[in-house]
Amino acid sequence: MTPSLPAPIAAWFAGKGWAPRRHQLEMLDAARAGRSALLVAPTGAGKTLAGFLPTLAELVEQPTDGLHTLYISPLKALAVDVQRNLLTPVAEMDLPIRVETRTGDTPAERKARQRVRPPQILLTTPESLSLLLSHEDSLLLFQGLKTVVVDEIHAFATGKRGDLLALSLARLQALAPGLRRVGLSATVADPEAFQGWLAAHGDAEEVALVRGDPGAEPRVAIMLPEDETIPWAGHSGRWAAQNVMREIERHRTTLIFCNTRSLAELIFQDLWMVNEQQLPIGIHHGSLALEARRKVEAAVASGKLRALVCTASLDLGVDWGDVDLVIQMGAPKGSSRLMQRIGRANHRLDEPSEAILVPGNRFEYLEARAAIDAVEEGALDAETFRPGALDVLAQHIMAVACAGPFREAELLAEVRGAAPYAGLSAELFRQVLSFIESGGYALRAYDKFRRLTQDGAFWRVSHPRFIQQHRMNAGIIVDAPLYYVRFKGGRLLGTVEDNFAETLSPGDTFYFSGLVLEVERIDGVDLIVKATSKSARIPTYMGARIAISANLADRVRTFLHDREQWPRFPDAVREWLRVQDYRSVVPAPEQLLVETFPHDRVHYMVAYSFEGWNAHQSLGMLITKRMENAGLKPLGFVSNDYALACYGLEPIADPAALFSRDILEKEFVDWVEGSHLLRRAFREVAVIGGLVERHHPGKRKTGKQVSFSTDLIYDVLRRYEPDHLLLKAAWADARMKMTDVGRLASLLDRAQGTMVHVALDRVSPMAVPVLVIIGRERTAQGTTDDALLIEAESLAELAMRVD
Repeated sequence: MTPSLPAPIAAWFAGKGWAPRRHQLEMLDAARAGRSALLVAPTGAGKTLAGFLPTLAELVEQPTDGLHTLYISPLKALAVDVQRNLLTPVAEMDLPIRVETRTGDTPAERKARQRVRPPQILLTTPESLSLLLSHEDSLLLFQGLKTVVVDEIHAFATGKRGDLLALSLARLQALAPGLRRVGLSATVADPEAFQGWLAAHGDAEEVALVRGDPGAEPRVAIMLPEDETIPWAGHSGRWAAQNVMREIERHRTTLIFCNTRSLAELIFQDLWMVNEQQLPIGIHHGSLALEARRKVEAAVASGKLRALVCTASLDLGVDWGDVDLVIQMGAPKGSSRLMQRIGRANHRLDEPSEAILVPGNRFEYLEARAAIDAVEEGALDAETFRPGALDVLAQHIMAVACAGPFREAELLAEVRGAAPYAGLSAELFRQVLSFIESGGYALRAYDKFRRLTQDGAFWRVSHPRFIQQHRMNAGIIVDAPLYYVRFKGGRLLGTVEDNFAETLSPGDTFYFSGLVLEVERIDGVDLIVKATSKSARIPTYMGARIAISANLADRVRTFLHDREQWPRFPDAVREWLRVQDYRSVVPAPEQLLVETFPHDRVHYMVAYSFEGWNAHQSLGMLITKRMENAGLKPLGFVSNDYALACYGLEPIADPAALFSRDILEKEFVDWVEGSHLLRRAFREVAVIGGLVERHHPGKRKTGKQVSFSTDLIYDVLRRYEPDHLLLKAAWADARMKMTDVGRLASLLDRAQGTMVHVALDRVSPMAVPVLVIIGRERTAQGTTDDALLIEAESLAELAMRVD
């Protein structure tokens, strides 16, 4: 039976000449049955309206003046999407419904008013919701709440922001037991897992699954050089600047996605150099000042920009009808990410999105082809769910305590209602409480760490100052130490990380915000700059690099081995694989090919494992240590997403010994504990867990000051309390995020029974793309591209000889 729409809503649809889509009515049906729901529908299918339709219907039929619906987004920038998809319909229906936003950018006076007189619909983020729950009046604010809508649920459910939101949902459920939960996404590979995450107590059957109808098939092409000779080296697609500019000239508005902020700055400069028509082009990434980002977003929305070079900062929340082309520079790294980006073009269900992929080298061509096949099949990348993080739990417990005293058993039961913490033991929960109570055994002598006190049957905050401290420092996103890039007049352009800023001196130049900037002076953590026309370098940024997904890696392995696929590829790629097959081996999907060969008086070992850059970087560190212990005199290693190359002064006769599984039992532990990785991970968990403050009243600590504080505590705990809760949390982060230990273990498992070792007299065709990276690292700034080209062609000529 089709649910009936209230008259004002039915009239609005009729006035537009529209009819509600099937999935929108099914969402309304689920709501009227009192069920939570997960909607999986393609971009342009009206997901936002579908999520809000039950709310609008209820507020028409049963008006209320209190808070009815919370809308949670991973983005602060809610205004553009919501204006089009919610505020405009509400105004056009002439409904007496107030809709407001609450984020870190909301003025303090509005935040205070919202707690006393909330709107019926409040748009917010996980962090702002957590802060709302830390107030003593949160029961009064939320006790009448009917619905929570979680948008882009795939973007954060499996990370720490998802842990915080899951805990907040469990808290809301306790305050408003009849609460309905709604999840929205275009790219979910395993809906049942997300239904379980969304449900109270992880019961997936409690959440109805609603699927939208598929939209028009996207048109996705791979850009190739005119002679189809795909470059041997590089991962940016910079060779295509002229071709990309021609596409910009042919389209109304083009979004050009880059996988890193550094590449975005570089591609912007490349395009500007060939922009003969002087078309308006912008740049957008997360390190640019908020004002600059809002300015270019408004320019695109109003049709004033022909192209925008951007990063993942625009993967979500973009609904600009005039974008008619998306270009991906370099490989997409995942089919879900590619589908999300493709959906930014022609944001309508019944019109095909148009996208072009620009591979940087021959392996990236195969990855691009694999990604297109995956998109056509609807094969998305699976998300990995893991137990909730303990530092996030500590922050949540403190938020609950700020709202009022609590009983331990009652809060434990409530926390277990959040899917990531469903298996939390009473003993581990007590350890987290003990940490907040005293800081742990090694820190209990310091009053500044005594945030909670047990008072009979209740736990309460030890002193009111800790409430203010929590609210000023709560949050999950921990930025790297930053320097602020400013003009002399004070205008902020954005931020760069300290490891890059500390390499700069007055007179040095760098690309930023689409400009060439010269450092005039360094004033504390401010880089005072002026515009210049000198040659410059690109800022570098830390953090885990996007690695090829396991889904695409498996497809690329299949492409290599399945000769029936080869006719689909350009001549240059087919010839590359044919010569590799003749001179060495093209491995089967389950095999690990390892080649050894000499080149320029150095001995190389290249392993083709396709487990991604992060896992290869970790393994490179471990194997070079083993090479050193074995007397093989290693010189270094390089890696990309597809292969790892280690090199030294002695030949490697037995690679299998270097890849044995026990490398994870000793060398891995020694390496992580002796490296910066654990320190970096500890800094994050110490800030999230509330052990170290980022903000004091009227003052913000610099990133350096935060690092100094966390390093001191880290050294104390390593020495006196090595089993401290936060050290365990830091280890978990280092293993998962920084070293990709899961894929590393998979690689080593495959090496045990399937390694194929081929000893060659010279470099192989498949080794060229990774070996050229060594040339890049040895080349002086300014001559990199030319030298790389010469090195690549020279190596390729040697590799492709069949004599």
